[in-house]
Amino acid sequence: MPHAIVRERQRSRAKQLRQAMTPAETLLWRYLKAGRVDGHGFRRQTPIRNYIVDFVCHSAKLIIELDGASHDFEERRKADEKRDAFFVSQGFEVLRFTNEQVMSSLEGVVETIRQTISSQASSLPPSLALPHKGGGNNRADASITENASSIRGTQP
Repeated sequence: MPHAIVRERQRSRAKQLRQAMTPAETLLWRYLKAGRVDGHGFRRQTPIRNYIVDFVCHSAKLIIELDGASHDFEERRKADEKRDAFFVSQGFEVLRFTNEQVMSSLEGVVETIRQTISSQASSLPPSLALPHKGGGNNRADASITENASSIRGTQP
């Protein structure tokens, strides 16, 4: 995925948010950063276009947002819906949890994330195999080995 240009102001704001995470964000980050969710890597407080997401897993196209009390207001909910629609249009799935859910049921939150990653991974196209060291493919490597063996008069 090509990197989008991130304004310095937004990059600075993301850094501030990483340094001032809520207790719920910190608790969830301890699980996500250790690769405990099926080995998938996450980033925290990451700028994506005009937004900063709480957590993102690029390989599974998954965004996780934690909502505090300020998200209870109608105006904030509408902004969240608009934000989520943008991420969906970019191919991401968005999971939202309240801070209370993370603090009281961390295992349930992590299991929901795990199941979502599992379903996302099965719907994504498989990644292309990387070429072997030195480029080429297995057939060419086998051909080279056979040719070298016949020159030396040995079996491959």
